[in-house]
Amino acid sequence: MPKQPTVPTSSSAADRPADEEVWPRVTREVADDLAADALARDRAGKPPFDEMSRLREAGLPSLLMPPAPSAHGSDWRTACAVIREIATADSSIGELLGRHYVLSWSARFFSTPEQAARLEHRSGAEQWLWGGDTAVLETEAGPDLTLAPTDNGYVLNGRRALATGVAVTDRLALAAVCTDTGESLLVVVDPAHPGVLAEPANDPLGQRLAGAGSIDFDNVPVHTDQVLGPVPRDEHAISPFASLAPLALRLVLLHVGLGIAEGALAEARDINRIAPRSWPRASAEHGDYPDRPGGDPYLLLAYGELVTAAHTAAAVVERATEALTQGLLTGRALSIDARADIAVLVAAAEAVTNRSVLHITTRILELTDGADSAAEGPGFDRFWRNARVLTARGSASHSLRDIGDHYLNGMHPALTLHA
Repeated sequence: MPKQPTVPTSSSAADRPADEEVWPRVTREVADDLAADALARDRAGKPPFDEMSRLREAGLPSLLMPPAPSAHGSDWRTACAVIREIATADSSIGELLGRHYVLSWSARFFSTPEQAARLEHRSGAEQWLWGGDTAVLETEAGPDLTLAPTDNGYVLNGRRALATGVAVTDRLALAAVCTDTGESLLVVVDPAHPGVLAEPANDPLGQRLAGAGSIDFDNVPVHTDQVLGPVPRDEHAISPFASLAPLALRLVLLHVGLGIAEGALAEARDINRIAPRSWPRASAEHGDYPDRPGGDPYLLLAYGELVTAAHTAAAVVERATEALTQGLLTGRALSIDARADIAVLVAAAEAVTNRSVLHITTRILELTDGADSAAEGPGFDRFWRNARVLTARGSASHSLRDIGDHYLNGMHPALTLHA
């Protein structure tokens, strides 16, 4: 039986930790718990029901909910730190939690303050885990999800592939197109409805525990109070504040990537301290090196390079995190210029971090050569697999182009709701 965090089980927002300094301790306990059986769970590749129970017992799903008289919500800086810490132990769960945090704010981005407050109060009290996708996805046959009007609202039909949360979410936030008006609407769906069928992905390459897969919707009723609001498809109709939603998602995935790199470095360090990787030419060129773990000069050089790359990426990501946090606090008053500055910082963080994470996880395989040769080895391949799958979802060329156009020509990155 895995050990459980020492935070009492929470069924309401009032039970969440009230002291902001408690969150790092709580997160560290959950991360240690996940790390203890991370490799076994990765190899099993089962839907993350047990992992979600561990997060709920620590109160982490409701961390971003607004403060109440007897509870304190936290901010995006803390949320990103939590995601990164969890990802050092299990990047799949870090990604699932990060996407949840972004989607839990869907009502703030697209609905009225009153509706957002009602929805978030219940979400925090019941510790819902959110999944879904707030962008409209088009296929050759048209939109993948449609809403047909009824007397009481709509019925939802179609199929949507999701990167996380299939089969384990409590609520889905989904953008679909109204068959009458062609308008795109964001709706909240309870996946427990019998018309909702989840189909987890079979044996994914990486991020195996994130719960990726597809969900089918067969005449699922959507009442009018489940409609959060329109999802503009015209760039000129998108508000700067709503366009922070995809930027927030890109940023939390960068924190997941940093967690992968830091987790890989920490585990490799432990291996190399016990059985350091040795290059045959090291003794001939440098004489007998001090008889201590990790004394090989090439090993020291390699770790110096990799740790520096991790620190560099972290510095750029932290700057983007600070900017996004301030933008989210500004809310609907956010200007187009301020949003552009945030978008460029996130793009710069992507360009640096994705390259560093791939480099670090690839080099770790070399530094621990032979450690994974046995079936019971430490499983360093999972860090590379997870990093490769995570970084493959974005394009460094697009990020660099936006940065260059903004710097050289003063152009603003396009307002979009696609991550």
